[in-house]
Amino acid sequence: MSEPEPGRMIEADPDRQPEPGTKDSGTKDTGRKDTGRKDPARKPDPGSKDPARKQRAGRAWNDDDGAPPEAIVAIPLRHPWRNVVAVLLIIGLAVFVLDAAQRPDYGWADVGKYIFDRRISQAAWVTLWLTIYAMIGAIVIGLLLAIMRLSPNPVLKSIAWLYIWIFRGTPVYVQLVFWGIVALIYPVFTLGIPFMDPWVTIPNEVFTNLFITAVIGLALNEAAYMSEIVRAGLLSVDEGQAEASTALAMSWGQTMRYVVVPQAMKIIIPPTGNEVISMLKTTSLVAAIPLSVDLYGVSRGISAVTFTPVPLLIVASLWYLLFTSVLMVGQHFIEKRFSRGTGRAKTGKGSTTAGAAPAAVPGAPGVPGGPLGNDFGGKG
Repeated sequence: MSEPEPGRMIEADPDRQPEPGTKDSGTKDTGRKDTGRKDPARKPDPGSKDPARKQRAGRAWNDDDGAPPEAIVAIPLRHPWRNVVAVLLIIGLAVFVLDAAQRPDYGWADVGKYIFDRRISQAAWVTLWLTIYAMIGAIVIGLLLAIMRLSPNPVLKSIAWLYIWIFRGTPVYVQLVFWGIVALIYPVFTLGIPFMDPWVTIPNEVFTNLFITAVIGLALNEAAYMSEIVRAGLLSVDEGQAEASTALAMSWGQTMRYVVVPQAMKIIIPPTGNEVISMLKTTSLVAAIPLSVDLYGVSRGISAVTFTPVPLLIVASLWYLLFTSVLMVGQHFIEKRFSRGTGRAKTGKGSTTAGAAPAAVPGAPGVPGGPLGNDFGGKG
């Protein structure tokens, strides 16, 4: 058995009994004197010298008698003003509800009478179909405008910018009034060379249908907003995603379908849901065409006969609230569907990651044989 090298420190075994003839219970006497140097790896007892320090460190270190550490009592912060404001708001809401329930001007009896009236329910379906058709047209036209805005062709980009500038810069009510009189401005559509007899003459039967006119007017206005929403979603995807798809020999259509669009939908869906809800309420402006078979138009017509405007306004508002509530629930689930895999991992108590630790990669930083820098290139 070889003797220990001179000058090397041997770790002491706490369970080892001192041998006779030795000066230390854990190390052999090598004949060298203690130089008074302390072992830097040995941690001193935080309470060995200072009693006050020992008392402060009692929560992290057990006492000599083995008593458990003291439990930390967490006292939550108090917010008295927050509670006062909440109580005042609840009292104010209760006072308003009680006062409205007792006022005869609201006409709650008429509200219950007309809430499920056949004319109101049919008008509600007309409003719903107006919203659906207008949003489908707006999404299609908005997608084309967004592609034109992102096109390198300056002509297409300028035309798309001009369209968005006009339809976003003018009120939707004014636009609907204009589309309502298009049939008077253009009674027929002609095709041919200017200052010569037209080749084809088509009667203007499209804009004579008020429902189709309302759908066109709402869709063209909403397309200007949808184009910016789609463009923002497409620009939010990093260009490296498309470059990587091209390197994998994917076509432009495959890249948009499987790589760009799924990532952009997380940005597109929330504002699109807001636009759908806004479109549902904007249908009340089709009276400018004039179209009076929608929910607001029918309720206004009934109130003009019965002289009860407030109850019929409440009836229309309740139907709008019903549709918007259903749309909000659908928007929530659609957002949840397209947001899968993007949430942050939840960490448990005392753990740094939710899953198991990743396996060591040979040649990676921090692994024996790996580079010394912070990345795989070895540059630190």
